Amino acid sequence: MADHNHLGVADIQHRIDQSLFHQLFKPEVLAVDNDQLEVKLRVSMCPQFERQPGTNHWHGGVLASLVDIAGCYALMLVAKGPMLTLNFSTDFLRLAVADTLTATAKVTRSGRTIGFVEVTVRNQEQEAVVTGRACYAIRPSNT
Repeated sequence: MADHNHLGVADIQHRIDQSLFHQLFKPEVLAVDNDQLEVKLRVSMCPQFERQPGTNHWHGGVLASLVDIAGCYALMLVAKGPMLTLNFSTDFLRLAVADTLTATAKVTRSGRTIGFVEVTVRNQEQEAVVTGRACYAIRPSNT
């Protein structure tokens, strides 16, 4: 596993706040664990995220994006350069009906040019509603 970048909650939140796309989801960084290589984010329901108006059912596209976003920021804890998503998979375990969801992403393997992350998205009752796995290319820095 690569060396830690020693990023904290404020560091990850600042990076998220720089991305206009990520700000569509308004993710809040709840925790960063550099020892376990985990990042925990929370997102809140809004009308734009609903499958159908008035249902409070989260749209699958929002959930898949959350897997990718959380995974990317977890890998940032160790990646030594810019990253891009190579692929990711999303397993929808149950209907996501909640005011907020929490995504926990954990780096499972990281090298100089590639990294792997697993993500679990939970509802307010702490039930897993989505799991995902992602693979990212890391473009090593020239420094």
